[in-house]
Amino acid sequence: MNRPIERQATSQPAEVKLGSPEVVHGADIYRLVRECTPLDLNSAYAYLLLCAHHAKTCVRAEQDGRTVGFVSAYRLPQQPEVLFVWQVAVAAEMRGQGLGSRMLRELLEREPVRGCCYLETTVSPSNHASRSLFQALARRLHAHVQESVMFSERDFGEASHESETLFRIGPIKTRQEESNQ
Repeated sequence: MNRPIERQATSQPAEVKLGSPEVVHGADIYRLVRECTPLDLNSAYAYLLLCAHHAKTCVRAEQDGRTVGFVSAYRLPQQPEVLFVWQVAVAAEMRGQGLGSRMLRELLEREPVRGCCYLETTVSPSNHASRSLFQALARRLHAHVQESVMFSERDFGEASHESETLFRIGPIKTRQEESNQ
């Protein structure tokens, strides 16, 4: 007697939703960054503060209720035309799918960053993925990239840390600003 072949249900991965983080996401963001070497892991408290004080300039990517991506950013108090991107973290299983780029584009379209003409970030020389991400973003924005050393190895004191190269991308225009011209 032949039995019908049972087929495994193939489930499509859930949609990735982008939004602002909330304090309840702080611990999950901390876990994500901890798993994303070579990113510097900050204290859990720092991620809670980002969620509480800078949620409108941070992006959380969620899939099935789990944090799979995070961008932390803020406007420079002394230079409000500059958006500084502190970290971009993407879960291992989500890499290579454009999530980092998608989160950055989402951030640049938000009302709280309107008027920012420059995006700045620092990248260690060995972090090739981040270098590629920001160079591609600059190309997509038709913006120039200026590179200079922001922090030398010596600046980190006894902590063993590579220098940090400042990427200054701009001037930039959002889609909203381009459509208003």
